[in-house]
Amino acid sequence: MRAFFAVDLPPELADAVEKVQEPLADAAGLDPVDPANAHVTLDFLGEVTDDEYDAVVEAGAAAVAAADVGSFEVGVGGLGVFPSLDYISVVWAGVGDGAAELAALHEELETRTTELGFEPDDRAFTPHVTLARMRDTRGKELVQEAVRETTPDVGRFEATELRLKASHLTHEGPEYETVARFEL
Repeated sequence: MRAFFAVDLPPELADAVEKVQEPLADAAGLDPVDPANAHVTLDFLGEVTDDEYDAVVEAGAAAVAAADVGSFEVGVGGLGVFPSLDYISVVWAGVGDGAAELAALHEELETRTTELGFEPDDRAFTPHVTLARMRDTRGKELVQEAVRETTPDVGRFEATELRLKASHLTHEGPEYETVARFEL
Protein backbone atom coordinates (compact mmCIF):
# COMPACT_ATOMS: atom_id res chain seq x y z
CA MET A 1 0.00 0.00 0.00
CA ARG A 2 1.06 3.60 -0.61
CA ALA A 3 1.16 5.22 2.82
CA PHE A 4 1.91 8.41 4.70
CA PHE A 5 1.63 9.88 8.20
CA ALA A 6 -0.68 12.90 8.55
CA VAL A 7 -2.77 15.07 10.80
CA ASP A 8 -6.26 15.34 9.29
CA LEU A 9 -8.29 18.52 9.35
CA PRO A 10 -11.63 17.90 11.07
CA PRO A 11 -14.72 17.51 8.84
CA GLU A 12 -16.14 20.81 10.08
CA LEU A 13 -13.33 22.66 8.24
CA ALA A 14 -14.16 21.10 4.84
CA ASP A 15 -16.49 23.99 3.93
CA ALA A 16 -13.78 26.51 4.81
CA VAL A 17 -11.25 24.64 2.64
CA GLU A 18 -13.75 24.67 -0.23
CA LYS A 19 -14.32 28.41 0.23
CA VAL A 20 -10.57 29.04 0.00
CA GLN A 21 -10.47 26.99 -3.22
CA GLU A 22 -13.30 29.00 -4.85
CA PRO A 23 -11.17 31.91 -6.16
CA LEU A 24 -8.97 29.31 -7.89
CA ALA A 25 -11.89 27.52 -9.58
CA ASP A 26 -11.43 29.36 -12.89
CA ALA A 27 -7.73 28.52 -13.14
CA ALA A 28 -7.47 26.18 -16.12
CA GLY A 29 -5.14 23.25 -15.56
CA LEU A 30 -5.62 23.31 -11.78
CA ASP A 31 -7.14 20.27 -10.08
CA PRO A 32 -8.59 20.95 -6.60
CA VAL A 33 -8.29 18.35 -3.88
CA ASP A 34 -11.41 17.06 -2.18
CA PRO A 35 -11.89 19.30 0.90
CA ALA A 36 -13.05 16.24 2.87
CA ASN A 37 -9.52 14.82 2.43
CA ALA A 38 -7.69 17.90 3.77
CA HIS A 39 -4.67 17.01 5.89
CA VAL A 40 -1.11 17.97 6.77
CA THR A 41 1.31 15.30 5.52
CA LEU A 42 4.12 14.74 8.01
CA ASP A 43 6.00 11.87 6.36
CA PHE A 44 5.27 10.33 2.95
CA LEU A 45 6.51 6.76 2.86
CA GLY A 46 5.50 5.50 -0.55
CA GLU A 47 4.98 1.78 -0.88
CA VAL A 48 4.73 -0.12 2.44
CA THR A 49 4.67 -3.90 2.21
CA ASP A 50 2.71 -6.18 4.53
CA ASP A 51 6.05 -7.24 6.06
CA GLU A 52 6.94 -3.60 6.83
CA TYR A 53 3.57 -2.56 8.20
CA ASP A 54 4.11 -3.52 11.89
CA ALA A 55 7.51 -1.78 11.98
CA VAL A 56 5.97 1.36 10.44
CA VAL A 57 3.22 1.39 13.08
CA GLU A 58 5.85 0.96 15.82
CA ALA A 59 7.84 3.85 14.28
CA GLY A 60 4.73 6.04 14.41
CA ALA A 61 4.12 5.25 18.06
CA ALA A 62 7.78 5.84 18.94
CA ALA A 63 7.83 9.15 17.07
CA VAL A 64 4.74 10.42 18.89
CA ALA A 65 6.29 9.44 22.23
CA ALA A 66 9.64 11.09 21.41
CA ALA A 67 8.11 14.31 20.04
CA ASP A 68 6.03 14.59 23.22
CA VAL A 69 3.92 17.45 21.87
CA GLY A 70 0.57 16.38 23.32
CA SER A 71 -2.55 17.70 21.63
CA PHE A 72 -2.10 21.20 20.22
CA GLU A 73 -3.93 23.91 18.32
CA VAL A 74 -3.33 24.30 14.59
CA GLY A 75 -4.13 27.46 12.61
CA VAL A 76 -4.45 27.09 8.83
CA GLY A 77 -4.51 30.01 6.42
CA GLY A 78 -2.77 32.03 3.76
CA LEU A 79 -1.77 30.72 0.34
CA GLY A 80 1.50 29.41 -1.01
CA VAL A 81 2.83 27.28 -3.84
CA PHE A 82 5.49 24.67 -4.48
CA PRO A 83 8.10 24.93 -5.78
CA SER A 84 7.78 28.64 -6.77
CA LEU A 85 5.41 31.21 -8.25
CA ASP A 86 7.25 30.85 -11.58
CA TYR A 87 6.74 27.09 -11.71
CA ILE A 88 3.64 26.01 -9.78
CA SER A 89 2.93 22.35 -9.10
CA VAL A 90 1.01 22.58 -5.79
CA VAL A 91 -1.16 25.32 -4.26
CA TRP A 92 -1.46 25.15 -0.47
CA ALA A 93 -2.74 26.78 2.68
CA GLY A 94 -0.08 27.29 5.30
CA VAL A 95 0.12 26.49 8.98
CA GLY A 96 0.87 29.19 11.55
CA ASP A 97 0.07 28.07 15.07
CA GLY A 98 1.05 24.44 15.53
CA ALA A 99 3.88 24.55 12.98
CA ALA A 100 6.56 23.85 15.60
CA GLU A 101 4.71 20.80 16.94
CA LEU A 102 4.10 19.48 13.41
CA ALA A 103 7.79 19.97 12.61
CA ALA A 104 8.79 18.06 15.76
CA LEU A 105 6.51 15.17 14.75
CA HIS A 106 7.90 15.25 11.21
CA GLU A 107 11.50 15.10 12.43
CA GLU A 108 10.81 12.16 14.74
CA LEU A 109 8.85 10.30 12.07
CA GLU A 110 11.46 10.83 9.38
CA THR A 111 14.26 9.71 11.70
CA ARG A 112 12.47 6.45 12.49
CA THR A 113 11.18 5.68 9.00
CA THR A 114 14.59 6.40 7.45
CA GLU A 115 16.03 3.81 9.86
CA LEU A 116 13.51 1.37 8.37
CA GLY A 117 14.81 2.08 4.86
CA PHE A 118 12.29 4.66 3.64
CA GLU A 119 13.70 7.63 1.74
CA PRO A 120 13.85 10.94 3.62
CA ASP A 121 12.33 13.96 1.92
CA ASP A 122 15.04 16.02 0.24
CA ARG A 123 13.09 19.27 0.71
CA ALA A 124 12.74 21.38 3.83
CA PHE A 125 9.56 20.56 5.75
CA THR A 126 6.83 23.18 5.32
CA PRO A 127 3.61 22.26 7.14
CA HIS A 128 0.74 22.86 4.74
CA VAL A 129 -2.63 21.66 3.48
CA THR A 130 -2.65 20.93 -0.26
CA LEU A 131 -5.55 22.74 -1.95
CA ALA A 132 -4.86 21.92 -5.61
CA ARG A 133 -2.33 20.48 -8.05
CA MET A 134 -1.43 22.23 -11.29
CA ARG A 135 -1.22 19.88 -14.28
CA ASP A 136 -0.47 22.63 -16.83
CA THR A 137 0.20 26.36 -16.84
CA ARG A 138 -2.97 27.74 -18.45
CA GLY A 139 -4.25 29.17 -15.13
CA LYS A 140 -0.89 30.17 -13.71
CA GLU A 141 -1.57 33.94 -13.71
CA LEU A 142 -4.83 33.53 -11.77
CA VAL A 143 -3.05 31.41 -9.14
CA GLN A 144 -0.18 33.89 -8.91
CA GLU A 145 -2.64 36.73 -8.37
CA ALA A 146 -4.54 34.82 -5.67
CA VAL A 147 -1.32 34.00 -3.80
CA ARG A 148 -0.04 37.57 -3.99
CA GLU A 149 -3.29 39.35 -3.17
CA THR A 150 -5.26 37.18 -0.73
CA THR A 151 -4.66 35.80 2.72
CA PRO A 152 -7.59 33.47 3.37
CA ASP A 153 -8.26 31.92 6.74
CA VAL A 154 -9.22 28.23 6.77
CA GLY A 155 -9.60 28.06 10.53
CA ARG A 156 -8.28 26.44 13.68
CA PHE A 157 -8.55 22.98 15.16
CA GLU A 158 -7.15 20.84 17.95
CA ALA A 159 -4.71 18.20 16.68
CA THR A 160 -5.34 15.19 18.91
CA GLU A 161 -3.96 12.32 16.85
CA LEU A 162 -1.48 11.35 14.17
CA ARG A 163 -2.77 8.94 11.52
CA LEU A 164 -1.10 6.44 9.24
CA LYS A 165 -3.04 6.69 5.98
CA ALA A 166 -3.19 4.40 2.96
CA SER A 167 -3.60 6.15 -0.38
CA HIS A 168 -5.56 4.38 -3.08
CA LEU A 169 -5.21 6.05 -6.49
CA THR A 170 -8.40 6.12 -8.58
CA HIS A 171 -9.49 7.87 -11.80
CA GLU A 172 -11.42 10.38 -9.65
CA GLY A 173 -8.37 11.12 -7.51
CA PRO A 174 -6.81 9.58 -4.41
CA GLU A 175 -8.92 7.95 -1.73
CA TYR A 176 -7.47 7.84 1.77
CA GLU A 177 -8.01 5.22 4.45
CA THR A 178 -6.80 5.55 8.03
CA VAL A 179 -5.01 2.31 8.91
CA ALA A 180 -3.52 3.31 12.31
CA ARG A 181 -4.06 6.09 14.87
CA PHE A 182 -1.68 7.49 17.45
CA GLU A 183 -3.02 9.70 20.23
CA LEU A 184 -0.98 12.85 20.82
